[in-house]
Amino acid sequence: MIRIGVLGATGYTAVELIKILLRHPEVEIAVLTSRQEGNPHVAAVHPQLAGRLDMRLENLEPSQVAARCDCVFSCLPHGASASAVRLLLDAGKRVVDFSADYRLKSADVYAEWYGQKHVDPERLAEAVYGLPELFGELIPAAQLIANPGCYPTSAILALTPFLKAEAIESTGIIVDAKSGVSGAGRTPKLMTHYPECNESVVAYNVGCHRHTPEIDQVLSTAAQRDVQVVFTPHLIPMDRGILATAYAQPRGHVTEESLLATLRAFYAGKPFVRVVDHLPATKDVSDSNFCDVTVRLVRGRVVVISCIDNLVKGASGAAVQNFNLMYGFPETMAF
Repeated sequence: MIRIGVLGATGYTAVELIKILLRHPEVEIAVLTSRQEGNPHVAAVHPQLAGRLDMRLENLEPSQVAARCDCVFSCLPHGASASAVRLLLDAGKRVVDFSADYRLKSADVYAEWYGQKHVDPERLAEAVYGLPELFGELIPAAQLIANPGCYPTSAILALTPFLKAEAIESTGIIVDAKSGVSGAGRTPKLMTHYPECNESVVAYNVGCHRHTPEIDQVLSTAAQRDVQVVFTPHLIPMDRGILATAYAQPRGHVTEESLLATLRAFYAGKPFVRVVDHLPATKDVSDSNFCDVTVRLVRGRVVVISCIDNLVKGASGAAVQNFNLMYGFPETMAF
């Protein structure tokens, strides 16, 4: 059994992670951490876990976590995560980091977009970006997995097959994405306060969303040429889910049939990406680790639509998928 620790176990992604791990036959959840006073029972923080997990959240130092765990999932926010993760790595532990701290390869780019100096820049080069559909061959040997962001997952899975096949241009790409409110996390904010977001749709962080350089970096790696997208996120008054619509200029002659064939060929054998003929909806993938994707050719433009559950394929499901590959388990175990 692999002993697991979860840092920052009070949030939405943490409870989704715990629910998946409780189904995993090769896992023992050994540590749940939180800065909350009084070491609350996990069921007091997440009532849906009542009767399923008899543990208390503990305020532990990384050295204490390392002594009790083999692999650690860090659900801490950026900045705080790297401060803990570097100590866990120094102790020889394997880590799947949910934050953005190890996703970007440049410490300068990280500082520009996240407004702070990176505390562990030496490890940026060795972190493996945890999107198995693209980097699955690198994950089994990795000590540190940078779990992707939710918006980047939806955009990257939609666009990569066409960039690698040189079916679309690498310039002029637009990604328009909508996310449920859980994507903003559990900490209360005015924007996600019920009277503010209910029955309303709003674009936010236009031109300055922190997931933009992550999308650019991974798509550029996939395409082996510079890719810069115009990314616009929107908040939708629903609990969970992301629908991303990407617009691109075709490169050469393409048909809708050839574009769908490109998707199917790229994702053949990838268990969590479903290439569909219909237009996918967020309810199709809710509470699952699937990404549903399709493509249309509209007035000479390639229009790619993808749907994921932001808390599962966009976070905790991908993390367990990565964990399975790290330890040689079937990729679909626990799903």
